[in-house]
Amino acid sequence: MVRPYGDTHDDGAVQLSFTLPIAWSEAADEAARQLAVKMGLTEVSVVEGRAIAAGFSFFVVYARTPAAIEVSTIRAPSAADAPLSMEQVDDLIAKRVGRKLKVAGACIGTDAHTVGIDAILNMKGYKGDYGLERYQGFEVFNLGSQISVEDLVRFARERDVDAILASQVVTQKGSDIANFTALAELLEAENVRERLLLIAGGPRVTNLLAAELGYDAGFGRGTLPSDVATFIARRLSDAASRR
Repeated sequence: MVRPYGDTHDDGAVQLSFTLPIAWSEAADEAARQLAVKMGLTEVSVVEGRAIAAGFSFFVVYARTPAAIEVSTIRAPSAADAPLSMEQVDDLIAKRVGRKLKVAGACIGTDAHTVGIDAILNMKGYKGDYGLERYQGFEVFNLGSQISVEDLVRFARERDVDAILASQVVTQKGSDIANFTALAELLEAENVRERLLLIAGGPRVTNLLAAELGYDAGFGRGTLPSDVATFIARRLSDAASRR
């Protein structure tokens, strides 16, 4: 069993921040404290409270939680497993697939944040790890931002792509889940889902979440291009060997 750590081991110390739709005052600080107590926290201290707009206040709370978690019971496998080098990926694709794999990536919906998808696909890559455009084994289509799921599915069908990388950074009101779900459902409706890899990416994405949404994999914070390249190469080379 593990519990949050602050000053001393197992002390249950946590930090919580939130906004309340009320003007700031000392009474607002007390409202924030009482709210934290109702969450089951103890030794609650409001260490920061301030107005952030007319009728809105922001708070930072220090407290302790009695809750603990048994880590050994948690099962959340990662899609990033023993990444191969660029040369190893190219060699795997050449020997077991025998052609370039077509990969299309896009920020779907109204999301305009391309930093993540660019880090994975663009030739320069991220943290010294080259992007998929530099690999000999991939033909990469970076469609950019604000791509509708309809346009992405149409492109995938026209170009007969092997893998789709759908990226979402904006998550307000569950927009990421709605867009990811819409893409998976449209691929199913168009009868093309079974013949391609569908991968979700973004800072809030986990492999577990992606699986729940019907995706083959999910890559979140800290993902390197080689992680994605390795996953695609292994999965599609295995599929080619079974044919």
